[in-house]
Amino acid sequence: MSRRFARLQLLPLALSLLAGHAAARQPIPIDSFARVPEIQSVSMSADGRNLVAIVAAPGSDHRETALATWNLDDPKAGATITPSGDRMKFIGASAMKADRVLVLGRQEWTGRLAGCGEGKTSGATRTFVSKVYLTDTSHDGFDEAFADKTRRIGVSEELQRCLEIAGTASLVSTLPLDPDNVIVNQLNEITLSGSYHLYNLRTNETELLFRANGRTSPGLFDPRTGKVLTRVELESVGGSEYEQRISILDEETGEFELHDKLSNRLTERHSVGIVGRDEATGKYYVLTDLFADQTQAWMYDPAKREFDSEPLLAHPQFSIGSLIFGSQPSDFNRVLGFTVGDMQRTAVYVDPEMRAIHDGIKAAFPDQSVSIGGYNDDRSRVLFTTHSAQHPPAYHLLLDRKRVQTLGSQRPWIEAGDIGEQRWVSYRARDGMQIPAILDLPAGWTPKDGPLPTVIHPHGGPWARDYGGWDMSGWVPFLTSRGYAVLRPQYRGSAGLGRELWLAGDSQWGKAMQDDKDDGAAWLVEQGIADRDRLAIFGYSYGGFAAAAAAVRPDSPYQCAISGAPVTDLGRLGTSWSEDRLQRILQGRTVTGMDPMRNADKASLPILLYVGDRDVRTPAFHARDFYEAARSRTTAKFELIPDMPHSMPWYYRHHQKTLGLIEHYLAEECGPEGL
Repeated sequence: MSRRFARLQLLPLALSLLAGHAAARQPIPIDSFARVPEIQSVSMSADGRNLVAIVAAPGSDHRETALATWNLDDPKAGATITPSGDRMKFIGASAMKADRVLVLGRQEWTGRLAGCGEGKTSGATRTFVSKVYLTDTSHDGFDEAFADKTRRIGVSEELQRCLEIAGTASLVSTLPLDPDNVIVNQLNEITLSGSYHLYNLRTNETELLFRANGRTSPGLFDPRTGKVLTRVELESVGGSEYEQRISILDEETGEFELHDKLSNRLTERHSVGIVGRDEATGKYYVLTDLFADQTQAWMYDPAKREFDSEPLLAHPQFSIGSLIFGSQPSDFNRVLGFTVGDMQRTAVYVDPEMRAIHDGIKAAFPDQSVSIGGYNDDRSRVLFTTHSAQHPPAYHLLLDRKRVQTLGSQRPWIEAGDIGEQRWVSYRARDGMQIPAILDLPAGWTPKDGPLPTVIHPHGGPWARDYGGWDMSGWVPFLTSRGYAVLRPQYRGSAGLGRELWLAGDSQWGKAMQDDKDDGAAWLVEQGIADRDRLAIFGYSYGGFAAAAAAVRPDSPYQCAISGAPVTDLGRLGTSWSEDRLQRILQGRTVTGMDPMRNADKASLPILLYVGDRDVRTPAFHARDFYEAARSRTTAKFELIPDMPHSMPWYYRHHQKTLGLIEHYLAEECGPEGL
């Protein structure tokens, strides 16, 4: 049952809230990071009428989530709230057209997957399953979204059950100007390949657009009609080599034609993404690193089969992350701006009106990152998010371009002054490669205070990167509020910071990739920031691998290691860590180097290993087996966290347990006297 709850609160632009505090504060309590956010996953429908969010369920003491919808034409009515069920928990939502709402739910499940999705091929798997549901703004029923419920002849009961659990459809495009239809991908239960359909949100009727198979998939859909404009094929060209071939629809003949200049061999590892088409010229917008170390935006002419002579957009230091296209009738499919993948994914608007709106918001929220998430056609309602290293994400509406209606902050109970400074830095590795990094310092610290206990905190992936601003895991402000400096190295193998840095990580797990973390620690000592006798390494997922690798490497600079959800046995990693075929082909061949499990007899650092018992990405045997092999050589601890999955969001009890472990271990068991 849904019920009315809460009213949007109209607030002035409270610039005083942005002021910092010079003095250090008490450590931010674990509870402040463990609670369910007050509000998250906020979106506005394209017509500007409806607002959708996931909120903390009323009466749950921030332990449970709920779905919330507001009618912005009648804000005094408050929100309609539906709490999560006893098992299925709401973890995401999105406002759709036709007064429909897309909701993502997740629940614990234990059973035989037999290789369907991530999990064991035999026996029972403890895991979580996620499903997407459609409801309306009054929450009148929740149905599995876009599902084809027809039972297929020849499909085993085991496979049928697996697909029922995991879901068989996903949203591909919202088609902003179409009042009724979206594009969805429905999984064929016999071939396990995708079929792309127009899906009518009002009638549930479908129209086939494209039938994919194991080697062919659609690329760009026409954002007005849903017509498939480009096609991507994966072709074997001998041995283990594959070529990604891109074809473009010739609208005169109705045939797809191969374009060699857009195609490349997978081992070359170039990024070529067609992200839009200019309707006036017929040229395509392409984000690619074919011509530079960083990703740039180029125009490609399919008639001439060539790129323009100069990039449309380029940055000397960072990649162009995306193009921002208009989504309303007045600006549809026009490039309004772009994002640059610098420390905080900066948006730059080229449309004069949007630039003025964005600049006005930035002036009201100085030193915070501003992201515009949606707007109506006359831009009288603009949804935007603000955040920084000191401020958790907060959601606001700009009304009539002069009033700000604050919807709420994810964690309003956290004081900005309890969180210190954040810097984008770089240092030189031992072989001369320049390594970028993010450095976070405790509130109020100055060099006069002397070197700090420091945590080297490598990200997961490793084909990923860190961004500045608020750390959604909570780990960084948790540590800095306890007096630790935190360095997040963007070590070689990190993606999104140039091909040179990315490719340099190939086959260097535990080797040069690990040197980069150690060299970051040495640089901090040289700078007078870190105390060389009070260094630790803490990472999760691939970062957990790095912590385990540090424990067995000779002359490690750390006093201890904390390894969360690690991979420790590269020989058992195989290809099961990714369901994406391209990812397996590309990354699988690069996952070699120093194997911690084969070197566990060299363990010399105290180490804490922890993992969730529902983690199917890096199963518990990695952490447990390394613990068993290393504990006779060094002080080792192992913790299995009940009902915790690999990826966020984690439950209140998961945060309470893991943050408590980290806090105690660093303070009491890291080295002879703690860090």
